[in-house]
Amino acid sequence: MKQLIAFIKKEFFHIFRDWRTLIVIFAIPAIQLIVFGYAISNDLNNISIGILDKSNDEFSKKIVSKMTFSNFFKIGHILQSEKEIEKLFKSGKVKEVVIIQQNFSKSIIKNGIASIQIIADASEPNTANLAINYTSALINNFVQDISKTTAIVPPYSIEVKMLYNPTLQSSWMFIPGIIALILTLISVMLTSVSIVKEKEYGSMELLLVTPLKSLTIIIGKVVPYFILSIINISFIFLLGHIFFALPVQGSLFTLYMLSTMYIILALSIGIFISVNVANQQVAMLISLVALMLPTILLSGFIFPIENMPKWLQLFSIIMPPRYFIEGLRGIMLKGNGFQELWINFLVIMFMTFIFIILSIKRFKSRLI
Repeated sequence: MKQLIAFIKKEFFHIFRDWRTLIVIFAIPAIQLIVFGYAISNDLNNISIGILDKSNDEFSKKIVSKMTFSNFFKIGHILQSEKEIEKLFKSGKVKEVVIIQQNFSKSIIKNGIASIQIIADASEPNTANLAINYTSALINNFVQDISKTTAIVPPYSIEVKMLYNPTLQSSWMFIPGIIALILTLISVMLTSVSIVKEKEYGSMELLLVTPLKSLTIIIGKVVPYFILSIINISFIFLLGHIFFALPVQGSLFTLYMLSTMYIILALSIGIFISVNVANQQVAMLISLVALMLPTILLSGFIFPIENMPKWLQLFSIIMPPRYFIEGLRGIMLKGNGFQELWINFLVIMFMTFIFIILSIKRFKSRLI
């Protein structure tokens, strides 16, 4: 027993001296608990909505006031005409628009009839359903308040219109995220082990004695995976259309342009990981932890970014899949073009440039 206890003590000393083991034991579970706990939520808060108040009278102002002071809504825009609705939805600035009919108070008091129209962006079906349910509940509460104060119980109608995904097919929301996940898996993970593999197999010396420049070696490593990724994404788009009737409302050129740029970004991230690690296992672990989980949790793939705490929303800004998934949904479901997606293109190009420069510099320093 004394020998066993001594051996166990030795193992404990080894564990506590190795900071990497302590990170795996304590830091990673803590980070996962915090991120999962805050990111995974089906509740909606501060839904950005637009208001088109055609009446602008007593009762319509009360509805707008209720929405303004509700925790569920954030009045993003006050519209002047229905022509602004499509532009706001395409830009992603609002998730819902509430239209209040003309002569709203007069219709309630004299005619005993009230009508409100709710238009929701159904490219995210769960968010659209919850937003409409919250809005309907708020209107019901408003009607009850009127009946208490005026002894009028007005019959009212709520007209609901779902844009971009009228049948609320959840697959139309998830497939763009799955595409980003697959490209991340193929492009990042495979390229992240490419240079590391040369080091492990001892063939890096053969590359060093050739007249090839570092940029040439990196491009040579990337091109095969780039071609395979282009073929793969075409295959995925085809399967999505055949099995799930996934539409492409926008331009195919814009769709492939965005996809190509994201593939290049993913490949550059993979190469950056590859030149900074010593073995394939570490490269794959970093690819999984640093990109796969954030792609699922912090990119808007499953859980709306607007529901997350501010610090997680700030963290999601540096997540490349976020801009790709937003762009795919915009092109496929809303028919967005460069005019609406220029920020997505610009961010992806900037990130690609940064990772390529860092990879080349780091590759040179590691070879020295």
